[in-house]
Amino acid sequence: MAAAAAGAEAVVAAEEEEEKRVPEGDPESGGDSEDEGDSDSSADGEDEEKENEAEIQRLEEQLSINAFDYNCHLDLIKLLRQEGELVKLRRARQKMSELFPLTEEIWLDWLKDEIKMASESSEREKVYELFERAVKDYICPEIWLEYAQYSIGGIGQEGGIERVRSIFERALTAVGLHVTKGTALWEAYREFENAILETAQPAPGSVPSPEQQQMLCSQLEKIHTLFRRQLGIPLLDMETSYAEYEEWSEDPIPETTIKNYKKALQQLEKCKPYEEALLGAETPKLAEYQAYIDFEMKAGDPARIQLIYERALAENCLVPDLWARYNQYLDRQLKVKELVLSAHDRAVRNCPWTVGLWIRYLLAMERHRVDHSIISEMFEKALNAGFIQATDYVEIWQAYLDYLRRRVDFTQDSSKELEELRSAFARAVEYLKQEVEERFSESGDPSCTIMQNWARIEARLCNNMQKARELWDNIMTKGNAKYANMWLEYYNLERAHGDTQHCRKALHRAVQCTSDYPEHVCEVLLTLERIEGTLEDWDAAVQKTENRLARVNEQRAKAAEKEAALAKLEEEKAEQRKQARAEKKASKKAKKARTGDKRKADDDDEGEWGQEEEEQPSKRHKGDGLLEEDMEVEMGLFGRSGPEKPDRPANQKEKATTSRKDIPKVLHDSSKDNVTVFVSNLSYNMAEPEVKLKELFESCGEVAEIRPVFSNKGMFRGYCYVEFKEEKSALQALALDRQAVEGRPMFVSPCVDKNKHPDFKVFRYSTTLEKHKLFISGLPFSCTKEELEDVCKAHGNVKDIRLVTNRAGKPKGLAYVEYENEAQASQAVLKMDGLTVKEHVIKVMISNPPLRKLPDKAEAGRASQFAVPRQVYGARGKGRTQLSMVPRALQRQSNPVAKAENGMVQNSPAASSALPEEPKKMSNADFAKMLLKK
Repeated sequence: MAAAAAGAEAVVAAEEEEEKRVPEGDPESGGDSEDEGDSDSSADGEDEEKENEAEIQRLEEQLSINAFDYNCHLDLIKLLRQEGELVKLRRARQKMSELFPLTEEIWLDWLKDEIKMASESSEREKVYELFERAVKDYICPEIWLEYAQYSIGGIGQEGGIERVRSIFERALTAVGLHVTKGTALWEAYREFENAILETAQPAPGSVPSPEQQQMLCSQLEKIHTLFRRQLGIPLLDMETSYAEYEEWSEDPIPETTIKNYKKALQQLEKCKPYEEALLGAETPKLAEYQAYIDFEMKAGDPARIQLIYERALAENCLVPDLWARYNQYLDRQLKVKELVLSAHDRAVRNCPWTVGLWIRYLLAMERHRVDHSIISEMFEKALNAGFIQATDYVEIWQAYLDYLRRRVDFTQDSSKELEELRSAFARAVEYLKQEVEERFSESGDPSCTIMQNWARIEARLCNNMQKARELWDNIMTKGNAKYANMWLEYYNLERAHGDTQHCRKALHRAVQCTSDYPEHVCEVLLTLERIEGTLEDWDAAVQKTENRLARVNEQRAKAAEKEAALAKLEEEKAEQRKQARAEKKASKKAKKARTGDKRKADDDDEGEWGQEEEEQPSKRHKGDGLLEEDMEVEMGLFGRSGPEKPDRPANQKEKATTSRKDIPKVLHDSSKDNVTVFVSNLSYNMAEPEVKLKELFESCGEVAEIRPVFSNKGMFRGYCYVEFKEEKSALQALALDRQAVEGRPMFVSPCVDKNKHPDFKVFRYSTTLEKHKLFISGLPFSCTKEELEDVCKAHGNVKDIRLVTNRAGKPKGLAYVEYENEAQASQAVLKMDGLTVKEHVIKVMISNPPLRKLPDKAEAGRASQFAVPRQVYGARGKGRTQLSMVPRALQRQSNPVAKAENGMVQNSPAASSALPEEPKKMSNADFAKMLLKK
């Protein structure tokens, strides 16, 4: 209460001092303006205070719903400290420390606040307790140094000096090997001992007593020992410590100390590259720490291995894999109970959503014979940890049930442990059915593995086949009766621990119910009857299996016919659509032809009065490369020669010829693929693409040539080849992929001939599961990358955000967000899924794109049979002017498609006789007449 009152007084005094300040402004303004300024500042302060109180209340309510919201804890502590709410602040820190290990910064702030308030000895003891909790969360040199220095303040108390030395020794054991920060602790310890030495010196001119002389010698030896211990450890700035020892010591440095010093210097040189890599790397430095850990593992010093792991975890406390590797090392190598259990406890407090860490913790507790009540309590904490998958709950239940099973003495018919195991199995089944299924819409255990294990234990260890059969009956009623492997599992259990009658009964039910592999079940039944059955049993089994297989074959045949009918129907529909498109296209051609004839006649009449005709821009027909007017003259659409058109001016003819023929084709030398990139999805309206793209790609290196691709009319087609002088320039250019150019994302890809490399894929993003990346859907189209980053960065460090757009650069309401590690991504899923962004409810999940379905071989074959044969002319084929002038509706298949049934092609005589005859060649006049009839 005294501390709280003192803090409140400090806040009030600060507010009063703030009110006394003269507001900035015109110095000649009167008292009215000063009063007005004071009232404005006080009003702003009141508004801010109300906002902070409302925010504190909101954060407290959110934590009451989800106590594992790490960022919410941080925000609440920050606000309470800002408001001076010391009682609430202490309570908030206490709650957070119970759930999570606190970082070095949080502990130091907490300790400094408590040190300011501690004046009496009882309050100092509470600070000592707080320090003891702080040093257990992480191995932090700063906290140990602060602890040792604080303990010096109690040196006047009874046993104070020994307490300080004890704390310093523990600090050296914990972090004295720290290459970069260990020196500070050694120096602080020596300074403390030097201060003791100064106080033990006799007064000038006096002769020390034998007791004083002995104490002086003892104190000097302690300082000598500290120097020698320090010089035998590889620490930065060792040379300075050695020089200081030479200056301080009156005696020569022993040879043993010099030898150890040189050995430590050599070891320091080996460590320096790893320390320099850590200093130069950016957070989280996982790769650098892993390299350092591998180096220390080869050296094999357990203390140094432990320290480097602890250093890595202090900066990467939310990386489950790092905790798992550390705990595995402690479990297999050190095997020290306090050390092992402390590390496991910190791991699950840092990453409570990772089920593997909880399982390892339970195993470690069992391995070190921790009390059963504590293990059960820890399991209950695991159930409330908030796993992100339904299967995680199955795994933690299975681990706990395994532990309970190992406690049971099955030589006894009944025991307390056995009843606890059975009740735990029953609770697990109910928990998965109620709690997990309600949250995830699935139990996570579709094949009922927990119930299967329960049944096996009852049958094999408890000799209770009746209970095992009840459990298997329950398993089969949960949708597993159609699977052959489930029936065979039950059959094997009956075979091993039951009787033949129940084996036969199980197999008869299996034959009746199995739908995936009924043949296998039938074979097992016949094998049983062949070995153990009577003639009547054999006849019954043969009849049952034959009837069942007959029904199965009949069902399969019907399914195949239905599938074939659907496929045929789809083919007919496709053919009808194709026919309709061809007829529609032919009618459009005929309509255009009639309109063109009428226009020509009108033009001839007007030409008699000497009026000049304006040259209309030539239009390319959609399937033909000829100009529309040229097509009319060449083909004679009306079956007669059309009216003669006035000759075009010579320059216009030359322009038309140039636009059609004189544009050089863009050829690519495949030998220069390594220095060339292919650029696509550019705007068709881009003026001077060579100039525009050269400015863009010159930043990657010297550009040798830019080859844009144009149509026959001279229009830019939106893609080009960019050739560089050097290969590294081409590689750098790939980084410009999807950069916006004139409002469209520009695609930059390697120049690869897909005829030679058909499996080459340009898509540069991963299509597999990425646990550190989120997929967000349902975003408003107006949402920008910066706005989305503001939402996401509250839940972790965002490395990259990619908004998905179409080829025109328009957003699709989808995004990929990459975090530093999977722990942050998992937390973000829990907090952001269902969040409202600009009145849109977004859906957030771990990035795991579905596999692309490849076309069926049969469908691919059908497609290739229906496809019109096309001659290949290089990588890009011939121009459109080379296509046949016959409409697709009039084309005939040269090779009819044979129907396939059950994978075998059957050639029907009727089908072969119904082959259409080769169509007669038609003249232009015949072709036009046919179109006019339609």
